Amino acid sequence: MEKNSQQGVPLVSIQCLVYNHEPYLRQCLDGFVMQQTTFPFEAIVHDDASTDGSAAIIREYAEKYPDIIKPIYESENQYGKGIIGKKIDDTMHPDSKYIALCEGDDYWTDPHKLQIQVDFLEAHPDHSFSVHEYKEWDELNACYRPHQLRFLRNTDEDLTLTINDFATGVFFTKTLTCVYNRKALHNSNFKMYDTKFDMTMFFALMTQGKCRLFSRVMGCYRMQPNSVTSSKNIGRFRRSTNEAMFSLCRVEKNEPSREFVYNYLKPFALSVILNRQWKTIKNYYKYLGLRRAFIISIVEPMRMVWQIAKKKITQ
Repeated sequence: MEKNSQQGVPLVSIQCLVYNHEPYLRQCLDGFVMQQTTFPFEAIVHDDASTDGSAAIIREYAEKYPDIIKPIYESENQYGKGIIGKKIDDTMHPDSKYIALCEGDDYWTDPHKLQIQVDFLEAHPDHSFSVHEYKEWDELNACYRPHQLRFLRNTDEDLTLTINDFATGVFFTKTLTCVYNRKALHNSNFKMYDTKFDMTMFFALMTQGKCRLFSRVMGCYRMQPNSVTSSKNIGRFRRSTNEAMFSLCRVEKNEPSREFVYNYLKPFALSVILNRQWKTIKNYYKYLGLRRAFIISIVEPMRMVWQIAKKKITQ
């Protein structure tokens, strides 16, 4: 398969958010320009007022690959203003059918990634998006961490997942694996969510169709010490996650949404109690129903305490 000449309307628009990603950005952008497809695609690379050399790298690639790299440069950080997504949407070609995601510190490893995912979605209009397996790089310890997409399965074959699979809470991926139908997200309730989060976006897509999970490893997620999910930022990350999950419940108001939020938040049950997050506990009862709220606020924390105590006793 030869790389296309990028003539015509891009079938795929890649969204790439960049902020102080200079050490990793070339690897990310190389993953875009190496894609071998039979269709045109574009990469909207948004530098959110980086203070390092990220903008210079983007300029270099935009000059070398003008048909692919479409840059946005900010003089003031937009993320804190909550308007960064709109700028990317306004820059994308209005007629691109699919959106692919990859932040500036992650990267793709397979030159056929876009072709594989788009070919499937084109042939299966009942699927709203597709994802794939990925590697996980531990930046602090300079090693790959053992990883498999969090889905309970007894096969290495590709799978089709429904919203019921998603609601069980055992399915999890990163945005770098996702290619989705732009119209599907537009037709969902996602725009009505007060707080948006990658997992709530996946749920919104699931309301519009199925998801194809490819077992093929086609990208790498970089775990950094300063990432939003790192230990020093975990408190703020969990608070924003809670807000996003309850925002989803306020809008969707159905059984799959309650089951999904319940299963997603259950692992943090003890932490919520220990940190006296009374607003979160109140929201359990407001949005999840009495049975689920009772389990996640009382039963699950007690079970976790017992497991910790039993482990210490047996040591």
